[in-house]
Amino acid sequence: MAQIFKAKKKPLQKQSVVLDITAMDHQGRGIAKHNNKVCFVSGALPNEQVKATIVDDKARYSSAVTQKVIKASESRVTPFCEHYNHCGGCQLQHLDARQQVVEKQAAVNQLFEKFAKQNNLNWQEPLLSKPTHYRRSARIAVMFDKAAKKMRVGYRASGSKNIVSINKCAILSEAFVDVFTLFDKIINQHKALHSISHLQLCQSDEQNFVVIRHTKAIPDEIKGLVEQTTANYKYNIVWQSETDVIDHSHTAMPFYYLDEFDLKFEFGLGNFIQVNAQVNQAMLKQAANWLNLNGDENILDLFCGIGNFSLVLAKQAKTVIGVEGVVSAVAMATQNAQTNSIDNTQFHCFDLTQKIEKAQWFTDNLNVLVLDPSRTGAMAVLEQLPLKQFKTILYVSCDPVTLARDSAIISQAGFELNKIGLMNMFPHTGHIETMALFQRR
Repeated sequence: MAQIFKAKKKPLQKQSVVLDITAMDHQGRGIAKHNNKVCFVSGALPNEQVKATIVDDKARYSSAVTQKVIKASESRVTPFCEHYNHCGGCQLQHLDARQQVVEKQAAVNQLFEKFAKQNNLNWQEPLLSKPTHYRRSARIAVMFDKAAKKMRVGYRASGSKNIVSINKCAILSEAFVDVFTLFDKIINQHKALHSISHLQLCQSDEQNFVVIRHTKAIPDEIKGLVEQTTANYKYNIVWQSETDVIDHSHTAMPFYYLDEFDLKFEFGLGNFIQVNAQVNQAMLKQAANWLNLNGDENILDLFCGIGNFSLVLAKQAKTVIGVEGVVSAVAMATQNAQTNSIDNTQFHCFDLTQKIEKAQWFTDNLNVLVLDPSRTGAMAVLEQLPLKQFKTILYVSCDPVTLARDSAIISQAGFELNKIGLMNMFPHTGHIETMALFQRR
């Protein structure tokens, strides 16, 4: 067999450079010019001059990491977390919390100019979050550290698969303030617990769950010791074996309550819920206000999950059809409608990346479209829907790149971007959540 010669890629000669930062991208990195191309600089802020190390050099751009701030931004602050320089969970603690929102909005503006050819967006007041202890759910990694000869419990290091041991996490709910040190101690005391791969934390309105994912069977005696040790912390321990099934049938269903709408949402521990309860309530209120429904609307809610938007809007619309690709979420949405005595909704399980031409849930009387997709966006379904039959489209986005890309499709179908606003669901991180309202021209 003939062998094709491939030249070995030369290792990057890491070099230190002085860079002037002009802006920030949608991932929270500073933007500079180096060797006539864009350079993305982690840890740098607009209007700063930094000494940085080039860590990646592509044909069209390079990446760097800040080593020293030569000229600091007026918005630079001291990070409040002891693990900030190592943990990959937050990217923006060195930037004033108020300015984080300003820079995120500027990054979205840039993306709309690039992908949708739109500028002068009609920005609304952002939905803000309390700056710390806002996460009601999180995933904690557990891994054996060969060098330290111990199990580590924490988050992954920035740009690495290694685990950083965490003492306390200031963005996690205060209900879990002791979870890291407690489980670090427990897991390292019992070798039978070394098969634990991660912990999933979830705070519902009345219970605090810790789902323990393990890849090998753990003796009931050891499970009992874990549950006994954690009893004083009021953690509801749920064991998840290698079957991937989270069995919490022995405990009451977790739920959250929306005071604004008098709605109760039950969910399974494997279902997606918004991690920031405060912003979730504000987001739903804003959605209802922006849509300004009069009771005659037939709403199509795509990527509806457990009915977070569907049930809120069903109280103000004629009908709501919710579509979601996860079977368990559809089941919970249906159950939540029944629990709240809402009878003008239907929920369907359907893979929205597939062809919808034969989808039984689509009818020509639907006139309001709500989208809440994952980071991959909604392009696959937007390119198939007869968008012109809708009078209004509400797009809730967790990725500004796909939002800007999809906005171009919506605009070409005859819609105008009427309103747009940030939802600061994840303070101190590079994540950007946005809501956009489109009206048919």
